[in-house]
Amino acid sequence: MSPPSSAADLIRAHLDRVNRLREQARSAGLARAVDEVKRLQAARFRATYADFLQHPIHASATRFFLEELYGVHDFAQRDAQFARIAGALERLFPQAVAQLAVDLAETHALTEVLDHELATHWLALESVQPPALRYTLAWRNTGQREARARQLAVVQHMGLELQRLTRMRALRMALRMMRNPARAAGLDALQHFLESGFDAFASLGDARHFLDTISARESRWIHTLFDGHESDCCAALAAELALDPMPD
Repeated sequence: MSPPSSAADLIRAHLDRVNRLREQARSAGLARAVDEVKRLQAARFRATYADFLQHPIHASATRFFLEELYGVHDFAQRDAQFARIAGALERLFPQAVAQLAVDLAETHALTEVLDHELATHWLALESVQPPALRYTLAWRNTGQREARARQLAVVQHMGLELQRLTRMRALRMALRMMRNPARAAGLDALQHFLESGFDAFASLGDARHFLDTISARESRWIHTLFDGHESDCCAALAAELALDPMPD
């Protein structure tokens, strides 16, 4: 079988993968572990980017990444809406918008695959272990260095495309005009995502410093979690989690 090639096919393939993982997590008793992993990762993200979350220019884009890409949310409704209009998205919008949608779907699928594997190893470890140690061991047992690098690269590309698209005033106006039709068609979750991304990056201005900082900080964490001495890595992660400005 030849691999899917169109944007619509790629979007549906990525979202179908996410849906299968959700079903597997429920049937295998992994759902709670996946949620625990996601909550820890969200706490680490909030701590790592606490300065950006308080920054008048960077806050909106940072919240977009945290809430719309890596948040501890049930994205099933948005995914279903996304898959339903994948073909129309490709027909009605510029190619760059369709590619942005592919990037989102790929990021979503990569994140779910990695979180699912992390949760499997997390569940296999003693729950009495400190969360930083348990997460470090689960990360290393999962491996997937190339997938981590790919995840970061796709996020970078998505950010640059969002910045470019926000400069197309006609596209931004068309998106605003879609609010009522989207609500009537049951596409409000997808509409919210698109508008949130456009608004966040429109307010950001030049996104390169923002994206370069994310790349540098996440690359450093990837290196630490893979290659740092276990005790040093656990201490660094525990210290970072302690800085979470919004602990559960």
